Amino acid sequence: MRNRHSKDVPSQNLTDTTGKGGSSPQQPPTGSTLESMGGSAASAGKKNKKGDGLITVMIVVCSLVLLSGIGLLLYPTVADWWNRQHASRAVASYVEQVDDMSAEKKEQMLADARAYNEKLNTLPNRWNLTDEEREEYNRTLDVTGTGIMGYITIPALKARLPIYHGTEESVLQIAGGHLEGSSLPVGGEGTHTAVSGHTGLPSAKLFTGLDSLKEGDTFAFHVLDDTYTYQVDQIRVVLPNEMRDLDFSADQDYATLITCTPYGVNSHRLLVRGHRIPNPVETVSEAEYAKADRDQTIVIGIAAALIVLFIAWIVSIVIRRSKRSGRGSLPNAKVRHAK
Repeated sequence: MRNRHSKDVPSQNLTDTTGKGGSSPQQPPTGSTLESMGGSAASAGKKNKKGDGLITVMIVVCSLVLLSGIGLLLYPTVADWWNRQHASRAVASYVEQVDDMSAEKKEQMLADARAYNEKLNTLPNRWNLTDEEREEYNRTLDVTGTGIMGYITIPALKARLPIYHGTEESVLQIAGGHLEGSSLPVGGEGTHTAVSGHTGLPSAKLFTGLDSLKEGDTFAFHVLDDTYTYQVDQIRVVLPNEMRDLDFSADQDYATLITCTPYGVNSHRLLVRGHRIPNPVETVSEAEYAKADRDQTIVIGIAAALIVLFIAWIVSIVIRRSKRSGRGSLPNAKVRHAK
């Protein structure tokens, strides 16, 4: 029954619990919720992947910086090792060719060198040779045809270097250079041989440490089958144009080693002079020079192996992080709306 006092109540739409009458305004569609969750997961995956990528890049950059620093530290050692190998090969080639040379040819080369030294004493300006005189100089005592005339050993420095004609920069970068105008290193009274070498090169030691020599130390020239030993008796620092300390002395057999000083400034020349003495019974053997080269080779080999292992370790880290990042990312799949 209907109460006549009651007013008409406007009809209201009730929630259709059967799902046929439409969705409730308070309950979002199920499909939208899943899509939102999928989008959030994909977004998080992208952020994680981006973060892993940045970390990987930082690892690679830091490794490259570290390797560059190690390379700079090792460069002088590696470059000096390379130069020592070059010098050792040059000396070995020289010795081999001398061994293969006939005794007659050796005697002739020595006679020509001594005749050149005698003639040098008569030149009015031996420090500035004419083209003809320079041509004669270059062909005298050129044992192998490459300009090498012998090699020098300095026991206190454990140095063994080939000696080439002239003091051009291309020579001084790798070896000792015989000073044009000085006597050829074959000994004899009234001679004065001068050999120049660089100090403090980042690529090679050469005459580095020459300033540590003291009176009484020795050095020797090895030319053909002969050895000429000199004992240090004078050490002087002069200007580049001061040549008086390289003059001949009638009754003396002198040899002087020359290098630039002070290091990095090179405004003066260090002259280490020695006078000829009999060859000592006990000398630094070829085996000891070879051992010094071999020890340096071992150090270089160990350093190279450690660098290779470090690079392999960094590469393995990058690969592992890349694989882990790939497994951790969610596929960006589309989720259908529920009906």
